[in-house]
Amino acid sequence: MTFEEARAQFPVLERYAYLNAGTNGPLAAATSAAMVEELERESRDGRSGSRWIERILSLRDEVRRGLAAVIGVDAAHVALTESTSRSCAIVVSGLDLTGDDEIVTTDQEHFGLIGSAYASGARVVVTDADEDAILAAITPRTRLIATSHILWTTGRRLDLARVRERSGVPVLVDGAQSAGAVEVAAGGFDFYTVSPQKWLCGPEQTGGLYVRDPERLRLATPGHFAAASYEPSGAFEPKPGAARFDSGFTAGPTLAGLVAALGTHPDWRYERAAATAARCHELLSELVEVVTPPGHSTLVAFRPSGDPTELVAALDRQDVIVRELPGRNLVRAAVGWWTNEDDLQRLAAGLETLTQ
Repeated sequence: MTFEEARAQFPVLERYAYLNAGTNGPLAAATSAAMVEELERESRDGRSGSRWIERILSLRDEVRRGLAAVIGVDAAHVALTESTSRSCAIVVSGLDLTGDDEIVTTDQEHFGLIGSAYASGARVVVTDADEDAILAAITPRTRLIATSHILWTTGRRLDLARVRERSGVPVLVDGAQSAGAVEVAAGGFDFYTVSPQKWLCGPEQTGGLYVRDPERLRLATPGHFAAASYEPSGAFEPKPGAARFDSGFTAGPTLAGLVAALGTHPDWRYERAAATAARCHELLSELVEVVTPPGHSTLVAFRPSGDPTELVAALDRQDVIVRELPGRNLVRAAVGWWTNEDDLQRLAAGLETLTQ
C-alpha cells in the first residue's frame, strides 16, 4: 500500500489538516462502513439468538488479538474495556491499597490515571515527569508506579523499562499516547493500557488492558464477561487469563468498526509517523517555542506567543485541527502516519499569520 492509497482511506483528510489523533484519530471509510453494515445486520436479523451471540464473541476475540498484536503481547493477557480510564481503575482497585500504601506518579498525568490513584485511598506521591525523579520517590511503602509512556502534555517519552528494572515496583503504564503511535513492547510491564480511538483510529468507547499476571490482580469490579461460571449467591469462578477483567458488553457495530480500523494501518506506519513528527518539530521550531523533545513521540506541543484558546479557534476556522491543553499554556499537534507535508505547511502558515 502506497502512502497516497493509505491516506485516502480517511475522508476527513480531504478537507482538514487533522492533527488531533491524541484525542480522537480520523475514521477510515472502511471503519464507518463496517459499523453501518453491522448495525444494518442487527436491524435485519435482530440482536439475539445463537448466531448473534456467536458473532459478538467472535468479534471480541478478533479485537483482543488485534490489540495484543499492537502492543506485542499474547492475547490471553489482554482485557477489553471501554477506555483507558476504566483500565486504570481496574488495576488500581484490584490492588487493595490502603492509606499505608503509596502510588508514585508524575505531575503530567491525565485525570483518567490520577483520578483512580487518588480514589484508591493510598498516598499519592507526585514527582516531576522524569525517570530519576520517579525512582527517587520510591519508598518501602510504594506499591505501584503509575505513569504515562508518552506524556499527553509535552509529548516526552519516559524510559519506563529502566524505571521498572531499577525499582522492582509494579508499573501501570498509561499507553494512550503510545499504543498505535510508536512501536510498543508491553510485555516488560505489569499493566499497559490502550486507547483505540486515538492512534488506532477506532470507534469511541473502546479500550484494552494488558495484565502480565492476571492471577495476582484481584477482580474487584467484575463485569458481564468476568465469570466462567457463577452461583445464585454471586460466588463465581473467574475466566482464565485477562479476559476476567473485561469490563462489560461492547456493541456489535463498535466491535466491527474496531476490527476494520485495525486493518487500516500499513506496515511502515511507525517509521512514517516518526519522520513526519520530526518534520513538524522542525517547521514549528522556527515559529514558536516547541516543548516536546525531538524524536520522543508523535505529539508536538508548543507554547504560543498569544492566547492558546484563541489560536486553536482561529486555526479551526482555517480547517487546521489542533488541541489546546487547558491550564498549561500549550497547544498540541498530533502527527499520524497519515499526515502529509501539506498538513504541516497549513499549520505552519496559520501559526505564522496568527502569531505575528
